[in-house]
Amino acid sequence: MKTTTEKFGATPHQPSLWTRADALKVRADDPTTTQPLVSADFPVLNNDVFIWDTMPLRDLDGNVTSVDGWSVIFTLTADRHPNDPQYLDEDGNYDILRDWNDRHGRAKMYYWFSRTGKNWEFGGRVMAEGVSPTAREWAGTPILLNDRGEVDLYYTAVTPGATIVKVRGRVVTTEHGVSMVGFEKVKPLFEADGNLYQTEAQNAFWGFRDPWPFRDPKDGKLYMLFEGNVAGERGSHKVGEAEIGDVPPGYEDVGNSRFQTACVGIAVARDADGDDWEMLPPLLTAVGVNDQTERPHFVFQDGKYYLFTISHTFTYADGVTGPDGVYGFVADSLFGPYVPLNGSGLVLGNPSSQPFQTYSHYVMPNGLVTSFIDSVPTDETGTQIRVGGTEAPTVGMKIKGQQTFVVAEYDYGYIPPMLDVTLK
Repeated sequence: MKTTTEKFGATPHQPSLWTRADALKVRADDPTTTQPLVSADFPVLNNDVFIWDTMPLRDLDGNVTSVDGWSVIFTLTADRHPNDPQYLDEDGNYDILRDWNDRHGRAKMYYWFSRTGKNWEFGGRVMAEGVSPTAREWAGTPILLNDRGEVDLYYTAVTPGATIVKVRGRVVTTEHGVSMVGFEKVKPLFEADGNLYQTEAQNAFWGFRDPWPFRDPKDGKLYMLFEGNVAGERGSHKVGEAEIGDVPPGYEDVGNSRFQTACVGIAVARDADGDDWEMLPPLLTAVGVNDQTERPHFVFQDGKYYLFTISHTFTYADGVTGPDGVYGFVADSLFGPYVPLNGSGLVLGNPSSQPFQTYSHYVMPNGLVTSFIDSVPTDETGTQIRVGGTEAPTVGMKIKGQQTFVVAEYDYGYIPPMLDVTLK
């Protein structure tokens, strides 16, 4: 019987490792890898909703795409509840932090449009209520398929379980705005199998989400990245010499880091339409280093594969740490081996003075990096904060070989198109 890689022509591979030695090189507040400070007087895109993970409309090559001159983004979105009794404190004031922290349980996919790549106009729900098979619509990727305006929205259907799914619809434009039509039939694609990727039965704190389909620029095949955890019962993983890496004396103790088992997963399509998928071994694992490698995505540049993913301080393992932000790795071929950018993997982290200011960074092929504002301190002690739930300032980043450099800062939510498609 042929293996998956033999059937589909993918190169047999061993996952690359993000090691503890790599993570020991992470340094917060390096100006070349630190997000500029976000001011506490930031503007809010819409006072009626929270937004967080932002997904620009793009093609399968990764290019951010506008249609008939309209830029389009999709966002995870939840209504704000300033008058709901459950979000009022004992003095009757709106507890926005509690409301914000509860948003994941009611996350839905919304869209926005703009003529300028910023100052986004509210479009509304992508799918009507009841179309998605689960309670939560979690992050993924909208793909513009052709000049007829057809769009495949890949996303994560969550609770019960977690399934990678897609729904096809169409973008329609007028002189005055953009509409999303269709998006009525959700197709399940795959879920964690327990052999390559950890299941909920193996670990109640598992992760399996964030599909990012792409066309490999070298072999032309259709693949998909996603976040996962390495299969196996929670606590059973081994943090051996390979996972530790070349650490100096005194850093051999791994503590309880066997509980951190993040990986970047990959699947290959068995058909041209992306309706039939086969999961492959992970591209990258972070066993003993971190428990989340969220929203993985590529930038293809100079014949290299730049793999980016986001992670938190609180998901790091014992003995290593790093800021909330985006981490990156580079290889000469799709299946690696990958080495950490900047020696450590850290590409763009929050400053230590505002450790939660931004998250869910998305690196675009033009070097621009978008994210959302989480919370920004409003006093010198950091005890008072302002909750965001809106677009952060876009950052300009230069990628050069195995290094990256922060080189610019732009307006809030600036996501300009790389190409425009005229609909027929």
